[in-house]
Amino acid sequence: MNRYILQGGTIITFDSQNPLLEEQAILIDDGMIVKIGDLEDFRDEVCERIDVEGKFILPGLINAHHHFYSTFATGLTKTAVSHNFSEVLSNLWWRLDKNLLEEDIYYSALVSALTSIRKGTTTIIDHHSSPFCVQNSLSQIAKAILDTGIKASLCFEVSDRDGAEIAQAGIEENYQWLKHCQNNPNPYLKGLFGLHAAFTLSDKTLSQIAEKVVELNCGIHIHTAEAETDEKYNVEHYGKRVVERLNDFNLLNSKSILAHCVYLNAKELILAAEKGAAIVTNPQSNLNNAVGIADVCKMKELGVTVGLGTDAMTNNMLEELRIGVWAQHLKQNDPSRGFTEITSALVFNNPIITQKYWGEKHGTIKEGSPADIIVVDYEPYTPLTEANWMGHLVYGISQAKVDVTICQGRILLWEGELLLNLDEQEIIAKAKECAEKLWDRM
Repeated sequence: MNRYILQGGTIITFDSQNPLLEEQAILIDDGMIVKIGDLEDFRDEVCERIDVEGKFILPGLINAHHHFYSTFATGLTKTAVSHNFSEVLSNLWWRLDKNLLEEDIYYSALVSALTSIRKGTTTIIDHHSSPFCVQNSLSQIAKAILDTGIKASLCFEVSDRDGAEIAQAGIEENYQWLKHCQNNPNPYLKGLFGLHAAFTLSDKTLSQIAEKVVELNCGIHIHTAEAETDEKYNVEHYGKRVVERLNDFNLLNSKSILAHCVYLNAKELILAAEKGAAIVTNPQSNLNNAVGIADVCKMKELGVTVGLGTDAMTNNMLEELRIGVWAQHLKQNDPSRGFTEITSALVFNNPIITQKYWGEKHGTIKEGSPADIIVVDYEPYTPLTEANWMGHLVYGISQAKVDVTICQGRILLWEGELLLNLDEQEIIAKAKECAEKLWDRM
């Protein structure tokens, strides 16, 4: 079904100039939104019509910082108690990622992608690590993405923590993946150059990466001042704060993503803004790791584009949004502040970020947008208007069921049922088998 009309629902566009459309229908053709108008405008249109009367039509949600490989950490207890972020890394994540095999990488991505579809996410910017299974690791994730029909930007996190040979393999994995994306354009797959964090990267490695970034004309995706220890390490060993050091290697550009950024000072934020790099905040992860809360209000005041990600704490972007609102209230010590800033991160800024890779209008419902759309079964019991739709999104729509998920015009979920050529129960069984073996290896 390449050409059809979606009609009957109220449209929330994620377009700040025209956020709410009522009694309008959407003509979808070959994966794109080609026309939005009154039903009368489509009177002579001969194609299938899908009626979602009484429901809400939104753009597919975007997760701007995720880790597919984290899927198999769910329920894991085979770790030492961690009292700070450094211990979280060494006791959990660096033990898990070292033991990942190709099959684990594929199934962890597959399960996460399927869950994302159910929660209305159609685009994910991922950050992968498997230091003892580097080569072709991104291809395994890409296979899962193509099997499920969502969109993803992939990268491999380069780090010196496991030695020079693995760092070089990580550089090569990024390089080959980005070359593949450039030589084989695909609306479902994009790439960035992945780095773990400045405190696990030497100047020599950053210099090598910088050369590749210039050659490929790409952005980087890096954890940045997630904990205060990142800043302290860089100041003590290099005499520079994190963003200043990255800038020394010309790694900040308009396509770059700096994840977390809990401990950036004003100078660093201004520098990121001047270079056009985006910051992606991940409130649940930061709260879970007890590292702090990023000051999204300050970031906005200083001109930074701030997006929202989950850091793999959830596949549900609307859950992340809600926690982000509460976290900003606490950070600002003022329940009247932070709502608009964090909500805008999801609905306006995540599209701005992904448009750098997927093109104009991605993440919105406009004529000329990709047909990445969700339908939510939400019946408001108070007025919903252009003035308060964000409030309904956070306090109402977030609690409703996603009925339909469409990506690039293809219906992936219909009335809560996956419409994919995949056996979900078989996938879950295989995932459990992989996870059990992974845990045994740790």
